[in-house]
Amino acid sequence: MPNTANSLEFRLPVLEKSFKMTQKTAKIISLIFHPILLPVLGFLLLLNTGLYDYLLSGQAKRYLLLVVFFTTATLPLLSIAMLALNPKFDFLMRERQHRIVPLVLSSVFYYIGFVLLSRIHFLPVFKLFMIGSVLLIVALLLISVKWNINIHMAAAGAITATFFAVSFRGGVNPEGALVIIVLVSGITGTAQLMLEKNNILQLAAGYSLGFLILYPVIYFF
Repeated sequence: MPNTANSLEFRLPVLEKSFKMTQKTAKIISLIFHPILLPVLGFLLLLNTGLYDYLLSGQAKRYLLLVVFFTTATLPLLSIAMLALNPKFDFLMRERQHRIVPLVLSSVFYYIGFVLLSRIHFLPVFKLFMIGSVLLIVALLLISVKWNINIHMAAAGAITATFFAVSFRGGVNPEGALVIIVLVSGITGTAQLMLEKNNILQLAAGYSLGFLILYPVIYFF
């Protein structure tokens, strides 16, 4: 008979190594689909669905992406880098209290993006996304004071809502993009669970909040 103790001793390091590799993969996924990067990735995908090829010139698309990148990624990253100069500030924002100031600043940056995108008068979806995101950030700010809701999934829910609202509002079916968005949401949620940053209720709450705030803003206004 095989020695059970020796077998377990052999398996444990293998399982531990496998777990570490899985954790590393989850961290990479969470970084790629970080809430700071998702709006830019979402807009890139939206502009490549072909829905706006006849409505937006190349120059307008570049302006749009520049504004989104500057206000949703560059400015938030710079603000977090400045906050990180304080040794008491947790750069990873694992605790609720460390999210408050970055969320407040992000709401201001998104509003600046809304003002800049108001120049594109005939396509309201882009500026509606920005103002809807301001409402979402305010809601996350209020909830984060008492509860550790997942911000990654809130961003994923917001992007998903944007694509569905654009689809139903315009009577189009960018099914390839919708499949990609849903898959990314699932992968991101799985990564967050594997990192044990939140429980499944906090993940579901974040995704639902993002979807329920962005969808009506883009569909009805």
